[in-house]
Amino acid sequence: MQDFARTMKRKVISFRADTAMLWIAAWCMMTGCQGDEPSASGTPSLTIHYTVSSDKAMYQPGEEVQINVAPAVNGTVNVRYKFTGKVIEESVISGTSFTWNPPTLDFRGYMAELFEPETEGKPEQILATIGIDISSDWTKFPRYGFLSRFDDMTELEVDNIMEYLNRHHINGIQYYDWHYKHHQPLAGTPDNPTPVYRDIINREIYFETVKKYIDAGHARNMKAMFYNLVYGALKDAAANGVQNEWYIFTNAARTEKDKHPLSPPFISDIFITDPGNTGWQQYLMDESRNVYSALPFDGFHMDQLGNRGTRYDYNGSIVNLPGGFQSFIETIDADDPARYNVLNAVNQYGQSAIAESPVDFLYTEVWGPNDTYNDLANIIIQNNSLSDQQLQTVLAAYVNYALADSPGYFNTASVLMADAVIFAFGGAHLELGEHMLGKEYFPNNNLAMPDDLKRELVVYYDFMVAYQNLLRDGGIFNDPMLIPADGKLQFKNWPAQPGNVAVVGKDFGTRQVLHLLNFTNAQTMQWRDNGGVQTVPTEVENARLRFTPPKPVAKVWYASPDFQKGASGEIDFVTTGNQISFTIPALRYWSMIVIEYH
Repeated sequence: MQDFARTMKRKVISFRADTAMLWIAAWCMMTGCQGDEPSASGTPSLTIHYTVSSDKAMYQPGEEVQINVAPAVNGTVNVRYKFTGKVIEESVISGTSFTWNPPTLDFRGYMAELFEPETEGKPEQILATIGIDISSDWTKFPRYGFLSRFDDMTELEVDNIMEYLNRHHINGIQYYDWHYKHHQPLAGTPDNPTPVYRDIINREIYFETVKKYIDAGHARNMKAMFYNLVYGALKDAAANGVQNEWYIFTNAARTEKDKHPLSPPFISDIFITDPGNTGWQQYLMDESRNVYSALPFDGFHMDQLGNRGTRYDYNGSIVNLPGGFQSFIETIDADDPARYNVLNAVNQYGQSAIAESPVDFLYTEVWGPNDTYNDLANIIIQNNSLSDQQLQTVLAAYVNYALADSPGYFNTASVLMADAVIFAFGGAHLELGEHMLGKEYFPNNNLAMPDDLKRELVVYYDFMVAYQNLLRDGGIFNDPMLIPADGKLQFKNWPAQPGNVAVVGKDFGTRQVLHLLNFTNAQTMQWRDNGGVQTVPTEVENARLRFTPPKPVAKVWYASPDFQKGASGEIDFVTTGNQISFTIPALRYWSMIVIEYH
């Protein structure tokens, strides 16, 4: 297998096509583009395994899709494009890239499967897969990443990072702590921005690096969201025009401003202003206009610090922070409705008010006591309800949080099990940037991704894209009765229980989706897994299942990010009375069964 995290570069402004092909060739020599996985007989396979990437994270309807492949295809490989398991087009490919003109329908996810056709004595073999998102608006299916390093970087360094995120189809980027001061995010003026400035922890930030990132993202249809608090001011804010009347206080006598204390090397505590105060709103709105004038950001990622307890405004009245959030968002949106807005509901604080605001999706930073896999699902379901099923959910959930205090590696099983739950329930996970995210302070990069996680996570993101119309586009969660027919698996409908496979059903009327999430040998049901003790589930092959459908069944098909690179395959079924029975090829972390009705 290839290490997909060292993904091939795409032809970009500063990276000529011939240089790209030389890089790909060197990459193949280093990692081996030849397949070295054992075959069923235990001998090495001679089949070439390919690495693929697309030129953009998502595509507008009618936009041509370019897929790059390494090593070069010699003309004996086919590609087929599927929508929800159904083949819509197939062709023979050759060379180092090929293009596809998908249907012009909006908000569709496709899977491109590269395969060697079946021949006499040799079954069909899946060689590579990649998901393709055709969407006119990224917030329909947001896949959110982050950036937190803005030192002096070359275009090639920037492009490598953005291509890595592109390979995971990240279509929106949160630019974390890119700014100068919370109350004055742009250093300098729009006409004369400061080339190099220092952020709150005294790091050097290069304006041109921020600009390079945004441009590289836009070339791949990635949106750029600038990060800032909705109510933060540093200790020198008065010199920049922030009024004392705009702050909130710990007591009605206003003897102490509320603050978020920070120790050196942070240069200041963060003092909390009232997001509902119209003077503060106007001030920060003006500062945000300066940002948009200097840098082509697409929107505002707003942050808060969670429940502050009882706090008071300058006049001694109790502050309603959730109401202030809603007022702040409405003011910002009215000033520039073309921009995207999202506000972090820290552990769901203020989410009901946020969901009633003009935000483009819901974002929750998850903390205790929401520590179990069931809690992750509950937050997504709650957000669906709060937004009347209209807004998607992104979770900032820091897996292996305690391990990130020191250098080391993420636990692959911890990450994939959390992602399996989040994705199966239709959410997205903020976790990918220049590094994988382990702490709420995004520049923390103590934990590295092991090679198996790099490989497998690409497939998980392909899976989320390819099947987004089943994962994130309608349907009603239900509790179907799925029964093991051979004793290989034990089922319990969600919520998840240790020692069982959790079944998550979703009814689309014309089809029933069944997600199997494998907690059979789980070492913990805590998604954060601070100790990194989660183990890879024991894979079960060829398990026989029974299901009682409410209407006649036309087709059963299966797909898993843990099997055949996420490619889908039809399953034979037998009807006996009012039940059907069928065999799934494998279950490791997560498998999806789709039952199509007549």
